[in-house]
Amino acid sequence: MTDYTTDSSEQPEEGELFERHRIIVDKGQTPLRLDKYLLMHIEGVSRTKIQAAAKADCILINGAPTKSNYKVKPNDIISVLLPEPPHECEVLPEEIPLNIVYEDDDVLVIDKQPGLVVHPGVGNYTGTLLNGLLYYFNDKKNRNGSSITPYLVHRIDKNTSGLLLIAKNEEAQIHLAKQFFDHTTERKYYALVWGDFADDFGTISGNIGRSVRDRKVMAVYPDGDHGKHAVTHWYVHERFGYITWIDCVLETGRTHQIRAHLKYIGHPLFNDEAYGGDQILKGTTFTKYKQFIANCFQILPRQALHAAVLGFEHPTTHQRLHFESQIPSDMQQVIEKWRNYAIGQKSLE
Repeated sequence: MTDYTTDSSEQPEEGELFERHRIIVDKGQTPLRLDKYLLMHIEGVSRTKIQAAAKADCILINGAPTKSNYKVKPNDIISVLLPEPPHECEVLPEEIPLNIVYEDDDVLVIDKQPGLVVHPGVGNYTGTLLNGLLYYFNDKKNRNGSSITPYLVHRIDKNTSGLLLIAKNEEAQIHLAKQFFDHTTERKYYALVWGDFADDFGTISGNIGRSVRDRKVMAVYPDGDHGKHAVTHWYVHERFGYITWIDCVLETGRTHQIRAHLKYIGHPLFNDEAYGGDQILKGTTFTKYKQFIANCFQILPRQALHAAVLGFEHPTTHQRLHFESQIPSDMQQVIEKWRNYAIGQKSLE
């Protein structure tokens, strides 16, 4: 009997989209090409995708990258990394505004607006970015003259704004997914968080997994007994006393990584309802201050998080590409309010 396990990343909103497989070949297996063998053991995968995965070093035999024409042998241990598990529901084209930052034959970079879900799922079967991409590509062809299909490599939350990378063919998707898996992409987020910091920079380390109390949110497990390894680096951008603007650089890409990590160290994102940031956590008890916070929440009715920087190696040219997104107007308005508030507080000292 083949020992076969699959680890499909369970990621409702934010995170990298991988499907990992580990197969131990039967003792009685006769020599067979690797691509043919995997077609028999991985449901819903094409031979083209397997060959592209092998070309991108996403298939390992006994720990070593292997080509698709390799003949599997008894007791071989096969590890496979494939991006984006099959869709759970039919996705139909819908006309949705897209802010396209960059596009060529292989990749598309989107600056996503807050409030837009990336992929259909429970409670959001329509009106997603993927629906909009299918509409956008509806009358377009790739370099081979065939229809273009958008392939997701990672996601950002519905209420997080900023840069998102889309592949336009399977080969590009697999190449890009490997970069996310190897942590060679560049990603920086702007975040407004509750409280001040004693230091100007720091690192948060701690496994992230689903909370045992609330399956809709993630929790940090510092002892590593649950969840997946996660590392977030943070740097103070500007201090406002009760609120701080920080830059977060991801070393890993787990679901809700920044949100969970910042809550764990006592600095939840400003107005992050799921992680407690929608309450007044720092400041005074004055009615005027409470109204000030209420006004800020009204301007920014979401968690204060923006994917500001995205860098990666182009899957075909291998050129390093770098993109930056300006902080959105809702966060900028709140920053200005806090900047003015901080100046007013200093004048009273």
